[in-house]
Amino acid sequence: MTRSQYVRWRTAIFAIFLASGLSIATWAARVPDIKDEIGVDNAQLGLMLLAGGIASILGVTVSSVILARFGARRGMLGAMILFGLGVAVIGIGAEVFASPIVVTVGLLLWGFGNGAVDVMMNVEGAAIEKHSGKTILPLFHAFFSFGTVLGAGLGVLAIAIGAGVLVHLSVMAALIVVIAFVSVANVPATEDEVVPAETGEKLGWRERLSITLSAWREPRTYALGVIMLGMAFAEGGANDWLALGVVEGHGADPALGAAGLAVFSVSMTVVRMFGGPLVDRFGRVATLRVLAVTATIGLLLFILAPSLPLVFVGAALWGAGVSLGFPLGMSAAADDPARAAARVSATATIGYIAFLAGPPLLGLISEHIGLLNTLYILVALIVASGIASPAAKPIAGSTVGAGHSHGH
Repeated sequence: MTRSQYVRWRTAIFAIFLASGLSIATWAARVPDIKDEIGVDNAQLGLMLLAGGIASILGVTVSSVILARFGARRGMLGAMILFGLGVAVIGIGAEVFASPIVVTVGLLLWGFGNGAVDVMMNVEGAAIEKHSGKTILPLFHAFFSFGTVLGAGLGVLAIAIGAGVLVHLSVMAALIVVIAFVSVANVPATEDEVVPAETGEKLGWRERLSITLSAWREPRTYALGVIMLGMAFAEGGANDWLALGVVEGHGADPALGAAGLAVFSVSMTVVRMFGGPLVDRFGRVATLRVLAVTATIGLLLFILAPSLPLVFVGAALWGAGVSLGFPLGMSAAADDPARAAARVSATATIGYIAFLAGPPLLGLISEHIGLLNTLYILVALIVASGIASPAAKPIAGSTVGAGHSHGH
């Protein structure tokens, strides 16, 4: 592969990560308006969002089958068109039909497409890591974060200029589909990197499925799952409860709650931007251990801090600490190119279930013991994640994430 082909490939995957983040923030920014248009209460809205979450998990779960059947290019293109369409259908359901059912259909399309593309873009990202010999997945995940920030910002702009939900979501859906076609055109057609020749078209459907399911029989999948579980639970928990923790737990006003979440997000994104070189220097396992300690200190500080500035320091450490759990778990799952799709899919499924199911569970428990006390559950999970970190050690023959410090 020439240098320019490699750069085009890498840029294409950056764009796909960005589009995935963009799609989430686009409809999430308009949830209050969508809720008004279709006239549902919080409980009904929660169920609709849960349907989208379940569709995401389904997409993640079947993604490796899609990859084996259609290859990365066609698989990613199809999934991106699907989630772009989903964003548009959410807008149509809200403003044209004012129908909770149509909006839910949009959420299902979006969830399934985005879940499926999530695994495929991570498998491609891992193939790029193999090609370059450097840890790049954290930076790809930073682009996903940029996408969510950009989507939220454009949402604020759309509301400010009085754009309706339909116009806003349709324009963004069209943009996502354009990004899909342009990006996929720059992904090299080396499907054998993702599905090696011996597992290619010659195998029947059943054999391909058995390769896909084989990852669930490997102990390492579950050990990586523990890393992802703790980190994803703590990341999802922050997204849903951090702002409320600042307001209800520490008696601050709502604007400071939003600021606390912003501190968390910025901290997480910054570490994702610069985390790759650190991993290459010190290795995946050492980095995960240090970050588990960082997240633990951050969470304890957030829960116990006597003053608001310390709460914000806690939020920053919490964000930094959980930032690389997901990308490094994905990277470790993809160490063996022959089994990358199946393993990334299995590990991501565990992470996703934690990310989506965790926050509502925390909410239920917090009704009984209070929100700040509930966050101790995250502390325990992060500690478990740190203990499981040796599972992320690169397998024999893989150099990405091994670290160079021992060589000097």
